[in-house]
Amino acid sequence: MIRQSQRLLAAVAMAGLTAVAVAFAEQDAPRKLIAPVRGEATIEMTPPATKVVGTEVVTTIIVKNTSSGAIAGFKIEENWYDKGGNPIGGDTYRHPRPLPPNEIITITLKTPRHPQMTRNQYQFSHANGNVKPKSVPKIEVPKTS
Repeated sequence: MIRQSQRLLAAVAMAGLTAVAVAFAEQDAPRKLIAPVRGEATIEMTPPATKVVGTEVVTTIIVKNTSSGAIAGFKIEENWYDKGGNPIGGDTYRHPRPLPPNEIITITLKTPRHPQMTRNQYQFSHANGNVKPKSVPKIEVPKTS
């Protein structure tokens, strides 16, 4: 009688573990992989919105991948210069995962404020080549639910 109840208990435990394993497998279903862009990638970007917030200069840019493949290692570097063209500083943003085609992201760059800052410059790159930016007046960011 005891062995029979132990077998029943073991069967119930195995059924429960199987159900949990199936539930986790459905959650972790493999994502569809898209081959990354090799060579020149293209993006659309809004004009940078730059403002002073406290002791920092904050620049916000909205970017959309218009390439046919994902952009791996997407990076933006912002460099600030004084009147004489001497570099003062800047910030760098690197996207943490490949940027799929048509995905829209908002990038915020923060640089410590310096009194001699007069102009800035952006450099775009990715792991497999250069990025060609195209300036557009507005990019519609989809609403998240």
